[in-house]
Amino acid sequence: MAKSSGRNRYMRRGGGGGQRGRGAAQTGQLAEAQAMLQRAQEELAAKTVEGTAGGGAVRVTMNGEQKVQAIAIEPDVVDAEDVEMLEDLVLAAIHDASERANALQADSLGALTGGLDLPGLGG
Repeated sequence: MAKSSGRNRYMRRGGGGGQRGRGAAQTGQLAEAQAMLQRAQEELAAKTVEGTAGGGAVRVTMNGEQKVQAIAIEPDVVDAEDVEMLEDLVLAAIHDASERANALQADSLGALTGGLDLPGLGG
């Protein structure tokens, strides 16, 4: 078998020249997509949702990044004899707020990702 000249056989065919233009366009598109994603994430951080439990006796405010911003508890729901009930209400309100924040993420980022189910992007 004959030895190769050392040059890549694909380069000898002249197929490498047109790839540079496409690569630059793809890099530009990627940078644009990243900027759009960054803006969407900043908008999510600025938006809030509220989860409730116990008919509104416990309210949890969470931002679009699922970070708890505030918890409000009506005084009449606080019972020293039944701390477990209050814990359950707080947990339920956090869960409710988290589901609402997930929906907010899906709405906001869904248009950006074209409906793809990408891990970590609110899917």
